Amino acid sequence: MQRRVKRALDVALGSVLLAALSPLLALVAAGVRLDSPGPVLFVPPRVGRNGRVFRMYKFRTMCADAEARLPQLAHLNVGGAHLIRIRNDPRVTRLGSFLRRTSLDELPQLVNVVKGEMSLVGPRPQSPDEVALYSEGQRERLTVPPGMTGLWQVTARDEPRFDEWVRLDLQYIQQWSLPLDFKILLKTPAVMLRTIGRSTGDLN
Repeated sequence: MQRRVKRALDVALGSVLLAALSPLLALVAAGVRLDSPGPVLFVPPRVGRNGRVFRMYKFRTMCADAEARLPQLAHLNVGGAHLIRIRNDPRVTRLGSFLRRTSLDELPQLVNVVKGEMSLVGPRPQSPDEVALYSEGQRERLTVPPGMTGLWQVTARDEPRFDEWVRLDLQYIQQWSLPLDFKILLKTPAVMLRTIGRSTGDLN
């Protein structure tokens, strides 16, 4: 029953937020278009619940050839094979740095939430290549829908280690309840606001 309530809340809150934030979404889209050449949205493949691959929507925060340039920057990655985390990533655009620190680039994922591919709260989805490296225990992350925000985002956002990310995700899955989701949702705006004043060198 709680899972059905969670899904109903995702649809209801996701739809309300999409409508309420539509002016902000339009403003950010215009800013991305003016800031650098390339598409407004970045739509990478991500792995969802039970290994289902879907297209995740987010505002583009990097230069258009970011993926092609990644091999040149692999030595700067502090997240290991499972997670790309590069400090002062030169591929990030001027506006993109702000969007990342505030998580505004994630807002288009409300569409994924309404479609049922994601939830408002859950483990962050990863790419098929990253998921292919999972151990058996790490694959437990795929037993629930991925989320826009989660326990890792509100407690250890600046922690680049993948093992800590997984530990918090598994803790969330094992302790999941609707009150825990509400607690994470209530904490998320404050975390976003705290990041606004951070330097562009922060991991995000």
